[in-house]
Amino acid sequence: MSSMRVPIIEKILDANDQVAAMNQQLLTSKKVYSINLMASPGAGKTSLILETIRVLREFSSKDACFLSLLRIGVIEGDTAPVTIDADKVLAVGMPAVQINTGGNCHLDAIMVRQGMEKLPLDQLDLVIVENVGNLVCPAAFKLGTHANVLIASIPEGDDKPYKYPNIYRNLDVLIVNKIDLLPYIPFDMDYFRQGVEILNPGLLTFPVSAKTGEGIHAWVSWLTQRVRDLKKNDR
Repeated sequence: MSSMRVPIIEKILDANDQVAAMNQQLLTSKKVYSINLMASPGAGKTSLILETIRVLREFSSKDACFLSLLRIGVIEGDTAPVTIDADKVLAVGMPAVQINTGGNCHLDAIMVRQGMEKLPLDQLDLVIVENVGNLVCPAAFKLGTHANVLIASIPEGDDKPYKYPNIYRNLDVLIVNKIDLLPYIPFDMDYFRQGVEILNPGLLTFPVSAKTGEGIHAWVSWLTQRVRDLKKNDR
């Protein structure tokens, strides 16, 4: 059985990658920057999205030369048929789509495509895809976003790069959330960074607290610049 399993998995991933490529082509053609936001359950994905939206609004409202308001859409992935996270995004005035994976531990490119079709892409500048809370499955499936972003949180412990290496290898950005808890939870930042550096040397990292706002402006500045760069390529 094992000799037949590998080619089947490869076929599934190949088909997924083809759809992912089409997703990115569509997003790029519409000048919509996108990120795949991954994390374990409870790391603070939705909290970070809400804080990012708040600060992005602040940034764009101060920069009349860029956009009067950065337009953001969110695709929320969940294993259960609930709309809790999407409702939170809708409550702050941004379009959101909830994708039920039917129990699957990750989003795939086809699910994201279905979510994109329900968003007003022509009216957006940024799409944030909140993947299912998992440090294993999401690492294997491309979605067609422009960047892979992982949130690691202080309460998870400092050993996660050593236990879940695959998800750290394919990252463009790492966010270390809940740094406000560092005084209260044993977490060796040097040990954590060493594990990350072995897997992904020089990985861009933002230590933040979605609760207090610490470090969020640096993360949002980076994200805003990526949106700017994609817009400039249209000229």
